[in-house]
Amino acid sequence: MKFSRADADVFVPAGSDAAVALARTTHLCVIAHQDDIEINAYPAVAECYGKADKFFTGVTVTNGAGSPRAGRYAVMTDAQMMDVRREEQRAAARLGKYNLQLQLGHPSAEVKKSGHAGVVADLKAIFAACRPSVVYLHQPADKHDTHVAVLLRSLEAIRSLPVAQRPKQVVGVEAWRGLDWLMDNEKLPLDCSAHPELALKLMQVFDSQIAGGKRYDLAAIGRRQANATFHTSHATDRFTEIAWAMDLTPLVTDEKLSVAEFALGHIDRLRADVAGRIAKLD
Repeated sequence: MKFSRADADVFVPAGSDAAVALARTTHLCVIAHQDDIEINAYPAVAECYGKADKFFTGVTVTNGAGSPRAGRYAVMTDAQMMDVRREEQRAAARLGKYNLQLQLGHPSAEVKKSGHAGVVADLKAIFAACRPSVVYLHQPADKHDTHVAVLLRSLEAIRSLPVAQRPKQVVGVEAWRGLDWLMDNEKLPLDCSAHPELALKLMQVFDSQIAGGKRYDLAAIGRRQANATFHTSHATDRFTEIAWAMDLTPLVTDEKLSVAEFALGHIDRLRADVAGRIAKLD
């Protein structure tokens, strides 16, 4: 399995052939950074964990060089930090029993370039080599530039494929902007309650982030629990933890639909809902 960068990392925790592992993928997550899978797309991992007929493949697109760092990681160079984060992602793949973990190793600056040949070619090769039942991506209202860039490059790669080869369901997960603001009928609830001990351990694998000054483990679980409780005001809680997602499938089936138009449509519907409720009760 060849990618555009020599330092791309291909890791099969069970030790089988990488191409075979990619081909059997049922749940594919293409995301920006090491730890984004575990923080933001845990339901995909949990759904496949320990299953004989479901196979989770994770793809991290960037190299982790720009990670904030503190404590014992503060003195590390970008190259050293890249090595640390690569090994952390491998450890998470082993712990979560991932089918396959790909780390493409692109600098964030390259990912942010529209149509970057190497980034899009790598992603196209991945999407073309498997037929997952669902693909997890970032969502377009995220406020992290690299997250949105990875989403856009992923959509460029998917849209370059023949329609018959495109994934049938694509969802966008919340990260650097939650999705509790979506209209209720547009929210996709992803149950995060399975294997709670695993969920915490997966995030704590990324010591360079947690000990380095970002308590993602506490924040992510807190968000999931809050989503479950604030899901609805007039019913008891059905879940202990929920992650919200946005259905991105229209962006795959209709390549003429602009991502900005799609995202702003959700915001416009929220605006109309707020205005209508105030008008009704004022």
